[in-house]
Amino acid sequence: MSFLRVLLAILFPPLSVIGKGCGSFIIVFLLTLCGWVPGVIAALIILNNPN
Repeated sequence: MSFLRVLLAILFPPLSVIGKGCGSFIIVFLLTLCGWVPGVIAALIILNNPN
């Protein structure tokens, strides 16, 4: 997980997980719409996952 990805996950979570697949993007986007904090947490969890 690079510093740029972490910074992007904090500023705009859906954009940081766009390379992980469409499903991850949609989940993080919906969570970000519900609230900024759940979107950031989900993005950081997805980015931290080695798979």
